Formats: sequence, structure tokens, C-alpha cells
Amino acid sequence: MLNLKKYSIITLSLISFSAFAQKAKPLFDGKTLTGWKAVAGAAPYKVEDGMIVGTMTKGTPNSFLITEKEYGDFILELDVKLEGESTNSGIQTRSHLKPEGNNGKGLVFGRQVEIDPTPRAWTGGIYDEARRLWLYPLELNSAAKPLYKKNEFNHYRIENIGNELKTWVNGSPVAYVIDTLDQSGFIGLQVHGIGNVLENDGKKVYFKNINIQTENLKPKAFPKGIYNVNLTPNTLSAYEKSEGYKLLFDGKTNNGWVGAYKTTFPAKGWKIADGVISVEPSGGAESTNGGDIVTQEEFAAFDMSFEFKLTPGANSGVKYFVTLSEKNTGSAIGLEYQVLDDELHPDAKLGRDGNRTLASLYDLITAKKEARYLRPIGSWNNARLIVYPNNKVEHYLNGVKVLEYVRGSEAFKKLVAISKYKDWENFGEAPKGHILIQDHGNKVDFRTIKIKTLK
Repeated sequence: MLNLKKYSIITLSLISFSAFAQKAKPLFDGKTLTGWKAVAGAAPYKVEDGMIVGTMTKGTPNSFLITEKEYGDFILELDVKLEGESTNSGIQTRSHLKPEGNNGKGLVFGRQVEIDPTPRAWTGGIYDEARRLWLYPLELNSAAKPLYKKNEFNHYRIENIGNELKTWVNGSPVAYVIDTLDQSGFIGLQVHGIGNVLENDGKKVYFKNINIQTENLKPKAFPKGIYNVNLTPNTLSAYEKSEGYKLLFDGKTNNGWVGAYKTTFPAKGWKIADGVISVEPSGGAESTNGGDIVTQEEFAAFDMSFEFKLTPGANSGVKYFVTLSEKNTGSAIGLEYQVLDDELHPDAKLGRDGNRTLASLYDLITAKKEARYLRPIGSWNNARLIVYPNNKVEHYLNGVKVLEYVRGSEAFKKLVAISKYKDWENFGEAPKGHILIQDHGNKVDFRTIKIKTLK
């Protein structure tokens, strides 16, 4: 029997591709590399059987074949095959070249769409090459991890329209980033440096059917339920609004916030300017200046994200399920996403096994972080905190999940019993609570604080 549903999907896919093909122009003529140039590394690119073929080469950094022309808004489609499973590649979008970088070999920087056959499986994610690093790891859309087909051609669709960058792999949506940087730039094809993995020497990357559309662009809608990384400070995209997100900080006022154990916002110790809410420095003591601030609203299950920027040696935190019922001195009690300079603040060396370090569940669970996903002190970092209706909790740092646990579970109770919270009855198990930003006496900046209620 004919599978009409499958047939319809295939037909619609062909119609969609045909419509794109009618409006698009080849970015590669299948014969020569006219309009392209190789930069940065020494990996060779050549034309074979109507394809651009790059060869991984030992002793060279990342190599790129870039367009001589720059592009603003576009829809790009192409097919890529990468040999091997222990390397990666990528497609640069609106990118740039710093000629003096990389010891005079040239440094490519800008947003890259990842091609990743490794077990990490972040194909279609978005990486900011030589600049901000990962913007959209596939920890944010794990359902897209199985889309990549190893050692086969994979089809990529990349939309860069206005500030929005969206990706599809083999017809399925993967990543969605809104970013105000780079209104135009070149498109590039990467051959990744192989470092000390000599087994990759001589392996190839194949690029074919490279077509671009630059006029009469119509963005393709993303389905609901895929996380949107919006890097425009203190804003909600139309997609985020449709998903139910709201801002907890409007970028201008203290609306919605009061001091912990108070009815008004602190008269000192906090500053709101230039779209940022900041803890003012006061010597590093806990809640002795302006004191903590809390949302007036309480939350149960939610998906919350915020950006933070640390100064050297700084300490703060974002707490959740804060009930304010304890009436304790110092900082109010609650589960805490730790915000800390791990290198310079002594608290990083206290606790057990690093459970007071950045992004950890303070004094309970250590965040598992890799250095390559961290950003320097003084840079903006992205944090995400999810509490599911079943009490499962996840902490993310710059898009990467660093820990998970279940509130109220036996494992959780055992951790509480050996922590500084052991004397607080049913610590962290309240059905709902306030969100708190901690005053720990160090200057820390926050912005783009948003939340979605989960049901």
C-alpha cells in the first residue's frame, strides 16, 4: 500500500527545493574556484567531479575557502560530506578576515554553522569562530543531534535574514539565533586543523550544490518548542513571545523587583544603567550594602535565562524557590546557580569537589564545565535554568548543560544533609518561590532576564 503521508512529505520537500532552486543562483559553478580564495591555513582546496574538495593537512591551523564577495541577507543551501568521525568542519556566514591575525596567516572570525560527526553531535549548531565561541550548541536542541548522516552527503539550509540566523539539516530545523553583530560578510567553507590527530591527515571534505538566494527572501518558519537564543539585550523576539516568555527585567527600571524581606527596591547598592542591572561593589561582604533583590512574583516550574558579566574576583548568584519564610540574616535562603570568578574568588576552593564554582548548584552539585565553553572575565555569559513540572532541574552555561538533579529525590536529600543547608527543613522543596539576585559585595552585571512558565 502506498504511504500517502510519506509521499506527501517527499512531494512537498521537492516542491520547496524546486522553488528555492528557481530563485537561487550557483555560488560555485562546478568547474572552477572563480570568486573564491583560500585564507588562514594551508589545507588545499580543488575542484573534483563538480565538487569543492578540501583536504585535511597536518601542521596547519584552520583553513577556509571564502567568497570574494560579501553578503548581507541570504538563503544558502548546499550539500557537505565529511570523511571521518573525529574531526569537524563548518560553513562561515557573514564572516570577516583579520589579515595580521594567526601570525600573519590571517584570522577568520564570525558565525559558523557546525558540521560535527563526533559523538558530541552538534551539527547545525552555531559557533562564533575566533570570537564569542559557542552561541547555539545542540544541548539547546538535543532532538536535532541524530540528523547528521556520517560519511554521507548532508543537506544544509542556512537563512541569514536581518538579525536572524536559522539552520536546517537534512530538512529538519536545528538552530535559531538572533544577533545584532555582522550585517554582512563573506561565506566560507572550512577545513578544520587536525592538531595531533594524525589519522585525519589526508581526509577530505566535499562541498557541492552550493546555491544562494539574495532577493525576494521569505523566511521559513520554525516549529514551536525549539529554543531561541536572542542576543539582543532585554528584548523578546516574536518567536519567544509566541512561546510564552516574558522579561523579568525591562532594561530600564526595577519594576517587578523588591529587596529581600522588604516591600521596596533597595535605595542603595544597585544600579540600573545602559540596559544593565548591577550589584555595586562594597567590599565583598554578603548582603551588607543594598542586600539581595527578589521578584515580586513567585514561580513553580519554569525555563529561565539570563546574561551575566563578572568583574575580577567577583561573587554573586541567582537563587530560586526562595520563600523568604526563614527571616535569616545575610542572604535569603534558596537553591543557587552560582555566579563566580573561579580563578580569583576563594569560595571556589571551599565546599566539596568544586561545588561552589561557577554554574554549580551552590554547595550541593558541581557544574561539569570544559574550559573551551567558558568566556573570559569581563565578557557576557549566558545562563539557563530549567525546572520541569516533575521537579527535574537543569543548569546550563553558554548553552551547555553542566548539571541536572531532581528536587526532593533521595539523592538530593542526601546532598542537603551534608551541606550548609542541613538545618533548614525541606530545603529547596517549596512548591514555588521567588527568583533572587544576590548582593555579595562585588560588582556583577545582569541583563536579558527572561522566563517562561512550564506546565
